[in-house]
Amino acid sequence: MSATVVIGTQWGDEGKGKIVDYLAEKADVVVRYQGGNNAGHTVVVDGQEFKLHLLPSGMLYSGKICVVGNGVVVDPQVMLQEIKAMQKKGIDTSGLRLSNRAHLIMPYHRLLDEVEEESRGDHKIGTTKRGIGPCYMDKNARCGIRVCDLLEPEEFSEKLARNLEAKNHLLKAVYGVEGFDFETVKKEYLEYAQQLRPYIADTSAILNDNIKAGKKVLFEGAQATLLDLDHGTYPYVTSSHPIAGGACIGAGIGPTKISKVVGVVKAYSTRVGEGPFPTELHDEVGNHIREEGHEYGTTTGRPRRCGWLDGCIVRYAGYVSGIDYMAITRLDILDKLPKIKLCVAYKYNGQIINEYPASLNVMSKVEPVYEELPGWQEPTTHIRAYQDLPLNARRYIERLSEVSGIAIGMVSVGPGREQTIILADMF
Repeated sequence: MSATVVIGTQWGDEGKGKIVDYLAEKADVVVRYQGGNNAGHTVVVDGQEFKLHLLPSGMLYSGKICVVGNGVVVDPQVMLQEIKAMQKKGIDTSGLRLSNRAHLIMPYHRLLDEVEEESRGDHKIGTTKRGIGPCYMDKNARCGIRVCDLLEPEEFSEKLARNLEAKNHLLKAVYGVEGFDFETVKKEYLEYAQQLRPYIADTSAILNDNIKAGKKVLFEGAQATLLDLDHGTYPYVTSSHPIAGGACIGAGIGPTKISKVVGVVKAYSTRVGEGPFPTELHDEVGNHIREEGHEYGTTTGRPRRCGWLDGCIVRYAGYVSGIDYMAITRLDILDKLPKIKLCVAYKYNGQIINEYPASLNVMSKVEPVYEELPGWQEPTTHIRAYQDLPLNARRYIERLSEVSGIAIGMVSVGPGREQTIILADMF
């Protein structure tokens, strides 16, 4: 049995797609277990860039089973667009499997996401307005529409009619906007059903059968630890569970089936949207990191907030998900900096605190305690062995390992598959 979960340790955009893509070569099955098309992976293969929002990164390898699990909320229009884009580039999509228990994003979810976010005024959460939150709300309110409903037109029609009656009233009465026509939405989604039918399956059964057969299964989380609904910087979080435990619920496997957890750590910190960010930089160094790293959202195009790496966050992610190894990404973005800072603790009201604060009021007032390390000021993108990295780069990485208590498993020095240094077996 070999089942590995790959998660983000920060606020997302750590480069999980590249790490999953690299590990997918050894995997038999690759699974996406939560989130929706509010997430974005950018993977570079042979100089060709692929931007994925719903499909697992394993799609870029032939012969893999690629699962979109029950914990994912699926916009069928987006999924079909991605499938067709893959096919157009010569990628085989026959291995894709979509859980029949996954919930569907409907047109009213997208509109509600937009009008609710606008109504918050200065208290915006920073949603991508893709309908993810409202879809998860309906899932928890037990009025959601699932993929299996698409395969039963009468069942789908009945649920759609009930939901549209409620949603159209809400949209008109509260937000003053027009709702949706039943026949138009019904026709659109039943057409999606026919196109998606070949991919729909009981994915929990598929996964458990493969794990039992000794296959290598790779689980990829979208977003990251600090966007987790329970463990993140609430309410500036996503609507699902990106941490390792979310893989069990979102894919339909038991926790005893997971054999290893890999936490992806960007060599600096970024965040999109609102919420506290203790190590954020508002100076030339922050701008340098943003431009060197092309730190703009894959899904939204929004400029990302940039800052020094926060070791406290990585340590927190480590114990919340039980991380075995770190996969450090984008080390090369720091190549030109003469000095680099690493946050090793927080200070609040003059006292050092060791826990990660739940209170946003406290979090917004903590002072990062930095250690300043010398930069290496030489390129690393060509390096393929850990011992060949500049001494100061190794010291930076190893100090992070000490602060976080997590072993180093991988180091990435560029977007290409070949720009990956392996220090431990990830399966």
